Amino acid sequence: MTLVRMHRPVAARRLITSAAAIVLTLGLTVSMGAAGAWAADSDGIASAPSADGGVDQTRSRFSYQVDPGQSVSDEYLVQNSGTTQQKVSVYATDAFNAEDGSFALLDGGQEPKDAGSWVTFADGAKKVEVTLEPGAQQVIPFTLTVPADANPGDHAGGMIVSALSPSGQVTLDRRVAIRMYARVKGAVQAGLTISSISSSYEPSLNPFDGTATMTLSLTNTGNVALGANTVAQVNGIFGIPLSGLTDVSIPEMLPGNSRTVTITVPGVGPYLYLAPHVSLAAVTDAQALDVGALPRAERDSSLFVMPWGILAILLFIGLVLFGLRLRRKRDAKNAAAWVEFTEAEALRKATEEAPTPVMVD
Repeated sequence: MTLVRMHRPVAARRLITSAAAIVLTLGLTVSMGAAGAWAADSDGIASAPSADGGVDQTRSRFSYQVDPGQSVSDEYLVQNSGTTQQKVSVYATDAFNAEDGSFALLDGGQEPKDAGSWVTFADGAKKVEVTLEPGAQQVIPFTLTVPADANPGDHAGGMIVSALSPSGQVTLDRRVAIRMYARVKGAVQAGLTISSISSSYEPSLNPFDGTATMTLSLTNTGNVALGANTVAQVNGIFGIPLSGLTDVSIPEMLPGNSRTVTITVPGVGPYLYLAPHVSLAAVTDAQALDVGALPRAERDSSLFVMPWGILAILLFIGLVLFGLRLRRKRDAKNAAAWVEFTEAEALRKATEEAPTPVMVD
């Protein structure tokens, strides 16, 4: 499966919105940024949502709120940003979350079954091919028709422009895509849960320091696409904080998808009982349709960590104190013996030096 990874545009107001390119070489898929791919040759493609025959400066994605059975007409602008003539293909496909959680699109050889299959071009075509001269651009009209039995919620896909160009003995397939979301009206619900949490602890050379690691299993239980902001902290007995706050942003998850997230919290001492805690607040993209109240969740786990380093320090301190006590006792005993000896010596000398008494008749 070839992945077309979608990245949020850095400047949505630019003339043309460029995304990451996917390069196919001898059947292997190699990902590289668009700028890196185009710098080595003179071929390049770009695309953007369109309005009134030009670039739509207000959008960086296609977002629709539609009823089952409704049709929406829109425009997709494609441009040859290179210096050679190019024949490009334009089509739509479905989106999914890759293993690393990124937004990805199906390979061109796979048939879409969701939002990508709802898009048609002139005369009902599923794909359009156009030839563009260097610097030329063309607006491609398309229609998104929602099936009458479409499930409520977000259906994600992407509009793709693909260009094949020779590069030595191989052919490069450069593909640039724009995200597409169709939210079907009905029982729309936002749901994001922490289905499980586990934790572990890694001590450091500093006996009062270490790292706690939390592994979360997140599931989008609703029918709209959601990301999340998470805050993790490690507490101790009675909820006493043992670490600072660690913030981690979770990329957008499509409905029904699950993801495993690892959060590392530094600066945690091995204080026997640790209670790693994480709180989650769901978020939506700035250009996503409003879904209303967003879910929150939090979970705790427990760790019992033997503070071997601290115990070693306490044992050492105990041995030192015990040794000092023994030494004090020995010194006191020696001092008492010395006092006794000096007193006995003084008495002996006094007795020897005393004058002999004279007897008088």
